[in-house]
Amino acid sequence: MTRLKTLAMTSVASASLALGGCMGGEIPDASAPITQQEASQGAEFHPQLLAEFGGTYNGPQAAYIESVGKNIAVQSGLGDARSSFTVSTLNSPVNNAFAVPGGYIYTTRQLVALMNNEAELAGVLGHEVGHVAARHSQRRQAKAQQNTLLGAAGAILSGILLGDSQIGNTLSKGFLQGSQLLTLKFSRSQELQADELGIEYLNKAGYDPKAMGTVLQSLAAQNALDAQLQGRNNASVPEWASTHPDPASRVQTALTKAGGMTGTVNRDTFLTRIDGLLYGDDPKQGVIEGRQFLHPELRLSFTAPQGFYMVNGTRAVSINGQSGQAQMSTAAYDGNLERYVRSVFTAIGGEQQQLVPASVERTTVNGLPASFGTARVNGSSGQVDVVVFAYEFSNDQAFHFAAISPAGRASTFTPMFNSMRRISQSEANAVVPRKLDVVTVGRGDTIQSLANRMAYDSGKVERFRVLNGLGSGDTLQAGQKVKLVVRGR
Repeated sequence: MTRLKTLAMTSVASASLALGGCMGGEIPDASAPITQQEASQGAEFHPQLLAEFGGTYNGPQAAYIESVGKNIAVQSGLGDARSSFTVSTLNSPVNNAFAVPGGYIYTTRQLVALMNNEAELAGVLGHEVGHVAARHSQRRQAKAQQNTLLGAAGAILSGILLGDSQIGNTLSKGFLQGSQLLTLKFSRSQELQADELGIEYLNKAGYDPKAMGTVLQSLAAQNALDAQLQGRNNASVPEWASTHPDPASRVQTALTKAGGMTGTVNRDTFLTRIDGLLYGDDPKQGVIEGRQFLHPELRLSFTAPQGFYMVNGTRAVSINGQSGQAQMSTAAYDGNLERYVRSVFTAIGGEQQQLVPASVERTTVNGLPASFGTARVNGSSGQVDVVVFAYEFSNDQAFHFAAISPAGRASTFTPMFNSMRRISQSEANAVVPRKLDVVTVGRGDTIQSLANRMAYDSGKVERFRVLNGLGSGDTLQAGQKVKLVVRGR
């Protein structure tokens, strides 16, 4: 959640629908040069995308990522010069990559950290270039403009809690927060087409095309590990956390397409160049530690309910579980908490659904003035409760939870509502970011001994294996470079 961003709970602007991260469609010619219209469209939305996805990551690793991205992009025929493309590394803790018309290509620093060689980096960026070359987003644009972008957060709310009712759709629009909601996903056929084009570009650039399959394997393993650590039965990543929700199903296809082709991977060069990369949450945007969220700059903290997991977006923190969904965010505040709570309900309801709480009550939570209200709504799958719980942090700054749960079960969120507090300066100062530390395996080093150095309280060995692309039967060799996640300023 970005520092001091004030926003209301509204749907994604319709203009953004023209972007499409991973959407759909095919054209016969996947090598037609970038048109002036496409270049203008990309230039228009580029700064908006940077803002929505955490901004640009400007560490020393970014120039290297940009160089690899431009080198693979010119293999597509979209442009005959590296200057035809803009490659950006996003300051986001989510595994994601996408591209938009005009030669604008993006990857998050988190996804780069999951990779293990330069060929994998080139493969991911080449895959995204493939979407641009095949004009997938343009083919989907007309359809996107005809429909309201609900995203997976909306699908969870309307599908699990509300059914396919109008009130479900309306409420869902109010929960569209976070940087991952600007892009739609492609169909399986279009993902496979982009994989195939990415493999073609890898081969042209002299990389080992099998890297497309190995990076998908790592992403699938990370998805499964995230599900395990978060206590989810489902190993898929929520769509609002990734526009590539099903890498496991594409691994074998990608490896088969690569066939017997070979090339370079540049493993040691890659690991050396990404050493020190910020990993996980950026403290400037708040951090998630287990069930606790801390924002050292906003000086606040809260704890998610037992059995729930969180995703930190640029505009809100999402709290997800089987018995409900919630988000913590902020909006314009004029000093009147009751008016603030009612305005959030109005924003959630939108133009088509008047959403009014039965009452708005005042209280105090850990010394903070607070107000809350509940609205019970009839859905096709039964009644649901929508709760808005707001806190005053200063005369012009308030934060709130917006939660939805089956009727009578809103108490699930009561411990979280009561956990919101202002943190001390010493607590804020103690929030230290995690970073990649690339080390050389010594004689005596084992997976267990190196994993013990990982900056986590649980799952150290599992995290180490996934981070380094190691299977359950793989071992280490002295002299081999591996990645650790450590604490560091």
